[in-house]
Amino acid sequence: MRFAFGCTLLIFLGLLTSCTEELPAQAFFFGADLSYVNELEDCGVVYRETGVEKDPYAIFADHDFNLVRLRLWHTPSWYDALNSGQRYSDLVDVARSIERAHAVGMQVLLNFQLSDNWADPSKQIVPAAWESVVDDQQLLGDSLYQYIYGSLNYLHEQDLLPALVQIGNETNRGILLTQAQNDAGWVLDWERNSYLFNRAISAVRDFEAATNSVIELGLHIAGPANAAYFVDEFIANGVTDFDWIGLSYYWAWHQPTTIAETGDVIAQFRADYPDKDVIILETGYIWTLEANDSANNIISETHPDYAPPSPEAQYHWLVDLTQEVLESGGRGVLYWEPAWVSSACFTQWGQGSHQEHATFFDFTNQVLSSSGLEWPQAEFTTATFSSPPWQAPQLAFSTFYDPGAQQLQLDFDQPLEEGVSVQLVHLDGALLQQWEPLSGQVSYRLNLPDLPNALYFLVLEQRGRWVGKSAVVVQR
Repeated sequence: MRFAFGCTLLIFLGLLTSCTEELPAQAFFFGADLSYVNELEDCGVVYRETGVEKDPYAIFADHDFNLVRLRLWHTPSWYDALNSGQRYSDLVDVARSIERAHAVGMQVLLNFQLSDNWADPSKQIVPAAWESVVDDQQLLGDSLYQYIYGSLNYLHEQDLLPALVQIGNETNRGILLTQAQNDAGWVLDWERNSYLFNRAISAVRDFEAATNSVIELGLHIAGPANAAYFVDEFIANGVTDFDWIGLSYYWAWHQPTTIAETGDVIAQFRADYPDKDVIILETGYIWTLEANDSANNIISETHPDYAPPSPEAQYHWLVDLTQEVLESGGRGVLYWEPAWVSSACFTQWGQGSHQEHATFFDFTNQVLSSSGLEWPQAEFTTATFSSPPWQAPQLAFSTFYDPGAQQLQLDFDQPLEEGVSVQLVHLDGALLQQWEPLSGQVSYRLNLPDLPNALYFLVLEQRGRWVGKSAVVVQR
């Protein structure tokens, strides 16, 4: 990993050194989520580099990765009916993974998913152990506090404390919901949500104080297009004691949001909240459209500038994204599951991997040449982290949802210039609908698809930059 810094940044940082020198960006994270590795190796997977069997943690460390992200589920009892019945991503398994990461010199980010199973914008299910108190906010908060404090203490006693933790995973909705509440549609009770997040944060801060430890704490939002809304709402509702903002950004799910627009979001966060770092907590890009097993693969789309899929296209996607993050003042880029190769074992949905075509390994589990694995070792440049972001002029407009006509009315202060495109975005950042570019009028009526009651986002784009955003509540 090499960074070429300009004189402006060296002066800004007060470094007495030649402007032609190259300095390591020690605080920038090049990360990989390796949560599946223990399970895959127990299923018989052997990783190789240049034909030689090698510890996958050592493979990543040798390519200048410095951070491993690991998910933690409360009680993943569903594993009992899979394969050998061994549980993974519970506290015992996470401790095993942290030990492996530390052994090769990498730090760890612990992902408290606050569920027994996958958590994301569509699923935030309370652990079964707490379901009986889910309607008692204080008891639920106490359970959450004790769980986080106890988990950190368990790891601390083994000298396996993570350097960073995230509270929840892709929390674009309320957390710790019953299955019925979750299935009823999008819900975000901010009084309840902020109370629970603050209890979780208090557990981390109290643990730090009790053990004289330092842990960087963050929140995690899926999708750049709606991230500002959620972060602003967290802060407005009293959830303020966190160190960094984590974003998921995948072209396959968050298109047409560009790398440049993602950089604008990061830069705006840095301008609005200069005490908060910003990290791309999840991204991924496929190197092939082929499959190596019967499990359906979850990513199938490529950006036209990084097509056709190949190891080289994967590499360039990550390099370009990282360069944008650096120039926008971000602090890291993490890849989701680059070692989730095929195996003989089963997931909840099929045999093998749902991501083997987006790893850094070929279908024989050999390191791919010229792939994303080499991305941390690319040359990166940046001029300064202190300059304000370039922003396109923002359009002033209002929205009105007409449930009877199933239309959305947009009213602008003045007639639009040519070429303003309008996108309807799901709460997880996924594009739902895009209309033909608008121009010349002050009012527009847009026909909406059949949508369930929920919160959505309207994004206006012009010449490759966002020029307006608005939240839209569909309630019939």
